Amino acid sequence: MKVLVTGALGFLGSSLVPGLATDGHEVVATDVRAEAPGPAGVVHETMDVRDRHTVHEVVGRHRPEVVVHLASIVDPGKDSDRAREREVDVDGTRHVLDACLAHGVRRIIVSSSGAAYGYHADNPVPLTEHDPLRGNEAFAYAHHKRLVEEMLAAERERNPSLEQVILRIGTILGGKVDNQITRLWQGRVILRIRGSESPFVLVWDEDVVRVVRAAVTSRATGAFNVAGDGSVTVSEIAEALQKRTVAVPEPFLRGALALGKRLGLTRYGPEQTVFLAHRPVLDASRLRELGVPVAPTREVLRRYAEVQRER
Repeated sequence: MKVLVTGALGFLGSSLVPGLATDGHEVVATDVRAEAPGPAGVVHETMDVRDRHTVHEVVGRHRPEVVVHLASIVDPGKDSDRAREREVDVDGTRHVLDACLAHGVRRIIVSSSGAAYGYHADNPVPLTEHDPLRGNEAFAYAHHKRLVEEMLAAERERNPSLEQVILRIGTILGGKVDNQITRLWQGRVILRIRGSESPFVLVWDEDVVRVVRAAVTSRATGAFNVAGDGSVTVSEIAEALQKRTVAVPEPFLRGALALGKRLGLTRYGPEQTVFLAHRPVLDASRLRELGVPVAPTREVLRRYAEVQRER
């Protein structure tokens, strides 16, 4: 099939595009950045999802059967702002979705996140795809993923002929992963909030790519939690990484973050204590419908710890 990928030069896209080409698909790789060397036969297009006209022009010219929409701001830089992040995450998805509808795309696969459920003390454990999406407004990424999913749900009602696959992905680890989560674990000690287990569900990066590749050709539709079975606590993460933890009272950490942000010492505010204390735990049993086994959370942690020791 002809498959168009947005965010093709990003972390997942740069592995997905060669995989799709290996699977025999005709791949159109789009990204806001200029094209990079890639597999033979892959067509590269410079496309900013914020530009509605360009999105329609590129999708209309290539007329893909499947679109894999990965373009979003997962880890904002220090010069980023909420308005720009929304333009990419929410408005960009609207442009891609409208182009799919206008140009006869059969299937769209969207990378969402477990963050769409939000960080709440009363979240069910574990969360299934039927639980409500309550991405907190305090966190741009969680809020935007919730807005995107609400947009997709409304479009399913209006245009059911466009197949949708939504992948609510847990915390991704891998040999080359460097993000705001892994940076929490890079110091000599790992902070944890006193009285909170802060559970994490993990998924290996190569498994995520395999899930997306399978979703391109599968007949299954709807939302899928993407994570390894089980969860691990901050203490278990620290033990695997051979580090010690320091338990900090939540009010103290909240106050320190508030002061640090006011002084310009950190871009993270006091709301981060909610992010750390109430991690969404995903039930990924529905993922079996895509026929792709993924490593359990504890195995993902073991692999990650092994990579860190080798470094």
